[in-house]
Amino acid sequence: MAQYSRIEVATVMKESGMVPLFYHPNIDLGKKVLKACYDGGARLLEFTARGDFAFEVFSALNKYAINELPGMIMGVGSITDAAAASLFMQMGANFIVTPSLRKDIAVVCNRRKVLWSPGCGSLTEINEAEELGCEIVKLFPGSTYGPSFVKAIKGPQPWTNVMPTGGVSTEESNLKAWFDAGVTCVGMGSKLISKEILANEDFEGLKQKVAQTLALVSKLRS
Repeated sequence: MAQYSRIEVATVMKESGMVPLFYHPNIDLGKKVLKACYDGGARLLEFTARGDFAFEVFSALNKYAINELPGMIMGVGSITDAAAASLFMQMGANFIVTPSLRKDIAVVCNRRKVLWSPGCGSLTEINEAEELGCEIVKLFPGSTYGPSFVKAIKGPQPWTNVMPTGGVSTEESNLKAWFDAGVTCVGMGSKLISKEILANEDFEGLKQKVAQTLALVSKLRS
């Protein structure tokens, strides 16, 4: 079961401002990525479960996080149905992220008090997600909507917490636009954990990049 409640997870998301996203079928490589992110200051990681037997990889990584990385909160993304959400929650997933709004996933996550963040693309979907108990809405794909969409939503609904994923980079101008618009945090995948970093196994470089990005987010929000 989850080690952290949905309120605890939401609080860490709000405090840190960034959620790294990562998938790779190699467990040993995954552990090194996880450790580099942790050493860089990240306390959240979304494992995007997109490959065959992804549940086996996540299970190994989550056990590693629990035993070796105190305070690291592991969640799972790219979840498209309630059965998959339940499976990963049995393996200790602390949050569930989905590409679209699905009530069946909301029900199983709420039953276990696990944070779920659905991909939404309209004010109607955002309202429905919040009516279903969503703490932080995922704006996906972020590159399609942009910071101006977030700013427009936050006008009439200042209570809405938004996490854009897709279209978020480590560049200061990009992050500044998102946080100026009022996002709660950002989800960052290949722009943070790039193919080059993985191919070269540059885990020290990843550690530094994570630390620099978190410091930049903190500066932009202060």
